[in-house]
Amino acid sequence: MKFIFLDFDVIKGEEIDLHLIKTVPGNKDKNWVPAYHFNITLSDSFKPIGNIDIRIGYNDNLYYGGHIGYSVHEANRGNHYAAKAVLLLREVAYAHEMEKLFITCNPDNIASRKTCEYVGANLLKIVDVPEDNDMYQRGEKEKCIYEWICT
Repeated sequence: MKFIFLDFDVIKGEEIDLHLIKTVPGNKDKNWVPAYHFNITLSDSFKPIGNIDIRIGYNDNLYYGGHIGYSVHEANRGNHYAAKAVLLLREVAYAHEMEKLFITCNPDNIASRKTCEYVGANLLKIVDVPEDNDMYQRGEKEKCIYEWICT
C-alpha cells in the first residue's frame, strides 16, 4: 500500500509555527519510514529558528532513532521552542493514527531530555545502541528511550 502524505504546509502555534520544507518517502531496503521535515519559525515569520521532523510508522529502527528529531538554533534556545514544536506535531501523528511515539536522545543531552519531560514523555530506559546500527558507527553508544503518548 502506497503511503499518502497529508497537507501540512503550515502548522500554526501560539508562539511558533512549523513550515513544511520537504517530505521524504520511506525506503524499504534501508528500513526507513516516510517523514515530514519542517522549519520552526516564530509565529508569522518565515525565518527558521530551528527544524523538526516526524517519521511516520513503526519499525525496529525507530526504537533507537525515534519518531521525532529536532534542533533549535543556539540564539533561540532556552524558550522551550523544541518542546512546543513537538507538541504541534501531535496533529500530524494523530492524522496518521499514531497513538504513541518514541523520542530518543543521548544520555548526556540534558536539553533534549528536558524537552521530552516538558511534553510529558516517559523515560522507558537507557539502552546500548546495537553495534550494527548506523548511530553506533557514528559514535552514539547509548540512547535514552522516551515514549510519548500523543493522543
